[in-house]
Amino acid sequence: MVEIAKKQNIYLQWFVWQFFETPRTILTAWKNFLKFYLNFFSIPLLIKTFFSPWRGYKWSYGKGLDIGRYLETLISNLICRVLGAVLRFFLILIGILVEILIIFFGLIIFLGWFVLPIFLIFGICHGFRIFF
Repeated sequence: MVEIAKKQNIYLQWFVWQFFETPRTILTAWKNFLKFYLNFFSIPLLIKTFFSPWRGYKWSYGKGLDIGRYLETLISNLICRVLGAVLRFFLILIGILVEILIIFFGLIIFLGWFVLPIFLIFGICHGFRIFF
């Protein structure tokens, strides 16, 4: 790349950097942010284990037929599963909201990168207008 850059015009180098190299880098960074927060919030794993007991808390039913103990264990295990589903729901929701924000801000940054040269030209023209 260095030898090719020595042979090119500086304006052509800027054009390639502005409209080809840096947008590719921005897209790669954007993809990495999306992957990181998808794994950070463990959204696929939370969806797979949606109705699992929260933190793996389970009570044993024990041996024998004690209806009171059986109902107590059943209700306790059911509460742990409902609690796990509720907490996982909110974690999934927060993770999806963060992903949406990353998509939104990534789009702004990506499109904004292409608008920057227009702002540069406008700023130079406006500066000359003020100065003269």
